[in-house]
Amino acid sequence: MSDFASTAQNSCCQKSPAAIRAGKFSAMIGVGGIGAGVFFAIRGNATLGREESRGGHFLDRRDYCKLHIIAHYVKVLSRSDFEAIPIGKVGDDDVGHKLLREMSEIGLDLRYVEVSPGDSTLFSFCFVYPDGTGGNLTTDDSASSKVDPDFVFRAQPEFRRIGPRGIALAAPEVPMDVRRALLELATDHGLYRAASFTSEEIASTVGSGLLRKVDLLAVNRDEASVLAGLPGDSSEMQRIVQLAIDRAVLVNPEIAITITAGREGSWSWDGANIVHVPALDVEQVSTAGAGDAHLAGVLVGLAEGMGLTEAHKLGAVVAGLSVTSPHTINKNVTREKVWSLYSQLDWTLNPIVVILCESLEICALVVGRIETNLLLGGNRS
Repeated sequence: MSDFASTAQNSCCQKSPAAIRAGKFSAMIGVGGIGAGVFFAIRGNATLGREESRGGHFLDRRDYCKLHIIAHYVKVLSRSDFEAIPIGKVGDDDVGHKLLREMSEIGLDLRYVEVSPGDSTLFSFCFVYPDGTGGNLTTDDSASSKVDPDFVFRAQPEFRRIGPRGIALAAPEVPMDVRRALLELATDHGLYRAASFTSEEIASTVGSGLLRKVDLLAVNRDEASVLAGLPGDSSEMQRIVQLAIDRAVLVNPEIAITITAGREGSWSWDGANIVHVPALDVEQVSTAGAGDAHLAGVLVGLAEGMGLTEAHKLGAVVAGLSVTSPHTINKNVTREKVWSLYSQLDWTLNPIVVILCESLEICALVVGRIETNLLLGGNRS
């Protein structure tokens, strides 16, 4: 065994848990949608037309909204002492109370999630084509729409307490002024700022300069196309990626970006390099929620001290596992499954990966992978 791999194994398997898990960030606080929804299978793969009527049927799948999805994966894949603090509202209905129970069960800090009397919980209608792609329509008059900047400012003591050791997440499905308030609080208190925006929000986000308050922008193919000023269906992905990055950097030269594009894989920009990671070869059941799972994986990696390139790979693994479930949260995804799959891929492993091993068995597998790459002189990305 090489000296390097031996050192990595010792650090993984013999040091105290506190020494192993000393990551870069210790908490995430965020706003975004908290809700549920249904899935509807559309007949035929042709894109649904604006005035078209088409048949289909409901599917036995569970849908969750963005903040819940991201917070779930961040909490279950992070070290046990990592805080995940959602800020939002649910309706005083069966759906809302069920969501609160699910979020509490995995250890999310729900002090800033409120039941809104008289309002319904955010609800999405997700449509799926036979090839597994699809989209969703989401209510805009739910409890989530009643979250306002004052509600976010109630959590200011948490921003002050967490400071530079925290991640602030601004996710869609709550009003834009709410996300701006969160990003401003994060800026004031030195948190790392991650955000995503829908396609219809991209233009106003760029025009308002809000991107200057974002450290990491996470978008999908359609959102990147709007950012690039290109038609998403007909443009070559590499061109979309380059132009989207160029435009974002004009607004914020320091911004980092991740772009997901389904079967075409994902891209990241860390301020110096564009990196492409192919989509994993897994048995795909549904792509719904995969982009949110990808962002969650990236945030977990950054929280553990990885650079964006390595965190991007972790995001691809989490997204790959997420699409093997019919539900937008795959509750079978665990740290051990993520790192087991990660270690099997043809990637050079950054030594920092060993700090995420949950057991000696997984640790040995990961360290063995590092040693093999070193012996082969591997430097693949």
